[in-house]
Amino acid sequence: MSLSKWLLNLGGMESPSFGEARGGLFFKKVSVFVLIVFLLSSCGVKKSLRDMPDVSKYETQITFILGDNFLAKNRQGQWELFVDGNPLELGLKTGSLTQELFNQQEEIFVKKIDELVPSEGWQNFLRKFLAWFNRKMYLNIDEKFKAEIYGISQYASKDFDHIAPAYPRVMYFHGAHDIGHALKDLALVGCSSFAAWGDQTEDGKMIIGRNFDFYVGDEFAKNKIIAFVKPDEGHNFMSVTWGGFIGVLSGMNDQGLTVTINAGKSNFPLVAKTPISLVTREILQYASNIEEAIAIARKREVFVSESIFIGSSKDKKAAIIEVSPKNFGVYEVENSNQLICSNHFQSAAYANDKKNQKHILESHSQYRFERMEELLIENPKMNPEIVVDILRDKKGLDEKEIGYGNEKALNQLLAHHGIVFKPEDLMVWVSSNPYQLGEFVAYDLAAIFSKENQNNTKPSLSKSNWNIKEDSFLYSEAYRNYEKYRDLYVIVNKAISQETHLEAAVLKEFEESNPEFWKVHYLIGSYNYNRGYDTVAFEAFLKAESKEITTVPDRKNVERYLRKLKRRK
Repeated sequence: MSLSKWLLNLGGMESPSFGEARGGLFFKKVSVFVLIVFLLSSCGVKKSLRDMPDVSKYETQITFILGDNFLAKNRQGQWELFVDGNPLELGLKTGSLTQELFNQQEEIFVKKIDELVPSEGWQNFLRKFLAWFNRKMYLNIDEKFKAEIYGISQYASKDFDHIAPAYPRVMYFHGAHDIGHALKDLALVGCSSFAAWGDQTEDGKMIIGRNFDFYVGDEFAKNKIIAFVKPDEGHNFMSVTWGGFIGVLSGMNDQGLTVTINAGKSNFPLVAKTPISLVTREILQYASNIEEAIAIARKREVFVSESIFIGSSKDKKAAIIEVSPKNFGVYEVENSNQLICSNHFQSAAYANDKKNQKHILESHSQYRFERMEELLIENPKMNPEIVVDILRDKKGLDEKEIGYGNEKALNQLLAHHGIVFKPEDLMVWVSSNPYQLGEFVAYDLAAIFSKENQNNTKPSLSKSNWNIKEDSFLYSEAYRNYEKYRDLYVIVNKAISQETHLEAAVLKEFEESNPEFWKVHYLIGSYNYNRGYDTVAFEAFLKAESKEITTVPDRKNVERYLRKLKRRK
């Protein structure tokens, strides 16, 4: 996937409560930005496109059988990948085994381009921006990771070579997460993480839970890959990923070190440097404790703001490394055995950061932080089942009903995955679809990376007797209504953007499908406002105002409509 695809996709990348209508506004803003920066300079573009890693030093013996390496689908619908070897071998093996999944993921983004920007001229324009923006990325990626990316790129689909050649295209793919969180004015959802240890857990051992709330559409989340990697250098590790991607978003190594990332507030960067997912990959592969993780993060130059949540069995605690293009901080708790992270910075290094302060005041990050605090107080002795219950929590502060899909909830019903770690036991649980509602599948890293397991042909690596059952919410009327809401949302949003007529019965059904969610009433108000039905619109906006609105800008927008309607009376 290329950055141009990612940019074009972002208008529809939000949760179902934020639709394609915002894509047009975003595209105009980005287009102006692109025009300015592209005219300023094209220096270095040709060098970046011509750069190729030196793979001559790596010997490879790849066959169609691939020895002990394999890809298998478990009964929960997750893909389990096991690969070993030097960097080039890891890339070639991963590419060969996951080629179909890799090609499917890329096709999803291409389809989104066609939906959002059918103009071939604009697509060509953004391809040039892709090359310009990523012109220095290759200088900031470790040569070993470049060799691995090169290996994977040999299995990229030729159908998309018109966007960019396979190798740079796959490399740019690894900066997509960073760009998605850097763009302004998009209500991208945020991730939630927490850890407990000592007297805060049932057995005194550390336990970590996290939701990766990164929504790029239902199709994108279908083919999750749980990768178990045995590199010839560094530590063996697992991570949750997707086809064509070697970065780490959530993972643990065989030293009991865990890594997850939570996006912070960033400006739109002027040039791509080291993708955060490759910084965390380096930490997972080469660090065994918090000190080593900090040293690796400090030496890499990133281009967005991110919290790197580290859990360490050797240190028997967790810490947060807070990185940004111009600052660096580490946050550790004192006199406490729990650590919480949402989407704002907490270290002293960012105490006077105005952007961070504004983000705390105006976004939903602080709200989710406080909800985690509440739930941890209610559950003073953590175990994996309790952690999963917290990750699946759909309510607001003080158990308030805030509507399904609200970004103020820990479970926003759109997570790519939820995950639980017990580093001292080398145990991990990964959620299965849909969202993090499905069964959490257990894996024992000590057993998976043992010599005995290398001769085991069992198709699944999971430890099924340790699995955590699916959420009963899946079988409820509320869940069925939420799925109905998602379908109706598309219909209502399309009617608003295209100014077409809807029957009153459709709007009534839409309201009843998710009545506590402020956005439902906001969209009904928007539809009626545009149609000139002021009385009905006013009532809908009043209902929206009475609900738990996600952000301060959203609330101000509702209030603005109410003022307009009052003046029109």
